[in-house]
Amino acid sequence: MLDHESVRRLRAHAQALAGGAREASAEAVVRRVFAIQAQDATAADLGIRVRGQDITAQAIRTAYEDEQSIVRGWYMRGTLHTIPSDDARWVLNLLAPRTLAATSRRYGQLGLDDDLRQRADHLIRRVLTTHGPLTRAELTEHLTTLGLPPNGQAPFHLIRHAALTGILCHGPQRAGEATYVLLDDWLPTTRGAQWEEDAALTELARRYLAAHAPATLEDFAAWSGLPVTWARTTWKMLAESGAITEYGALTTLAAPVGKPVSTSDTPDVRMLPAYDNYLVGYRSRELSVPALHHARVWPGGGLIRPTVITDGLAIGTWTRRSVTCAIQVDAFEPVPPQIEPGIDLEKEAVARFLQDGS
Repeated sequence: MLDHESVRRLRAHAQALAGGAREASAEAVVRRVFAIQAQDATAADLGIRVRGQDITAQAIRTAYEDEQSIVRGWYMRGTLHTIPSDDARWVLNLLAPRTLAATSRRYGQLGLDDDLRQRADHLIRRVLTTHGPLTRAELTEHLTTLGLPPNGQAPFHLIRHAALTGILCHGPQRAGEATYVLLDDWLPTTRGAQWEEDAALTELARRYLAAHAPATLEDFAAWSGLPVTWARTTWKMLAESGAITEYGALTTLAAPVGKPVSTSDTPDVRMLPAYDNYLVGYRSRELSVPALHHARVWPGGGLIRPTVITDGLAIGTWTRRSVTCAIQVDAFEPVPPQIEPGIDLEKEAVARFLQDGS
């Protein structure tokens, strides 16, 4: 059996957040962790920064826009994530049908029947072919020609529907604002592997475990948004192929776990952004955030605050001043002297990153 500290350190190291692990490029970060929470574009950039070695905001933009090695779209749980571009299509093919089905009631509430959604898909494809890349506001203006009001949630859901059906994805930023492009133009159809459903399921689980293990099948289900029954079937296929090792309820990819990743006297301090996938990649929060302080990280209303972690354990939250980008840390408990230098270094790094990206 693995003790809690060993599990936490292994998980944080898998996420390039402990044991000195850092990747050299934005693409390498995303390939390692497979998916970066990206509901907030700045938070997504900070999520790449914290896992990298001196990665700048411009380097991240280059990976998105020039190299097109990473892409932002609606994947796990139907929420925005940044994933490797080579994986965009098979992940979308696996997960989007379930997200679309889960959204059917909301479509009905908004009056977006099948015919209207199909007409919107056709319109979006046409205007992006002619005028793209386009911002959300620009796409919304075109969608009003279908009789939709420009405000409210209907335009957003039609844009998201076009993304889930493989028509569009996020493209380059324009004046700091996201734009949308045709998926097939942005990422050529010859790019990336294709997996049938069973193979895609096992590949998704393998990628999850590579970035999150030790973990449970329930953790995988919570992260992916897939039913637990699907996760259980996938775990069985992985076990039969010898791809995983089980330690009670916890699972890793088949390799000896060995000793904890790092027992250095120098703590590895990182400053996670809001909504970071290290905090939402598991069904339970106890190993990453002390139960006494859960409400300070998850205050309600769907918020997940930026968090300071040491060797994978949350020790406080942080905020930034919008004008100066100065960072303020709100520690849960008095900070031990050996942790203070790491906090200071991270505060400087985050402030520099935000200033360079502004």
